[in-house]
Amino acid sequence: MRADADDDDDDARGGFINPEPIVYARARDRASARDARAAREGDETTRDAVDALEIFDHVRDINDPEHPYSLERLNVVSASAIECDDARNRVRVAFTPTVPHCSMATLIGLSIRVKLLRTLPRRFKVDVVIAPGTHASERAVNKQLNDKERVAAALENGNLLEKVDLCLSGKTAV
Repeated sequence: MRADADDDDDDARGGFINPEPIVYARARDRASARDARAAREGDETTRDAVDALEIFDHVRDINDPEHPYSLERLNVVSASAIECDDARNRVRVAFTPTVPHCSMATLIGLSIRVKLLRTLPRRFKVDVVIAPGTHASERAVNKQLNDKERVAAALENGNLLEKVDLCLSGKTAV
């Protein structure tokens, strides 16, 4: 029997993929930076600038699908893994699953994508990828997460959308 087949059996019995993840401290709140940004955004005559810290603020509190911790607390997302080019209207978020064989990687990436699609101005092209070398199926997951048709089809699946919404609301999805 393959080793990954054992993991699938654990999933079917309700077992966790990573039963004891490392939980990190939350980064200091950047209230003053958010306040300054809010003041700029209050001026309706200027275009709202977006930076990597703002993107991080949007995704940091997304919950892990199987643990009661945020993606930030599990070190799945970090400000240093986010690229934002406001002038070119591009955002790239690289995330790191807690284990290299995480079967929730696609759901995590989809949750990040949906959060950004719901919060950022439509002018942005968003790329969500697994950090290089951190997942066994990195290439396949990245292809799914950045294919518009696959994402649209996934979001038409009510059960999957419910799981995404649970992650975005701060609850576990499984």
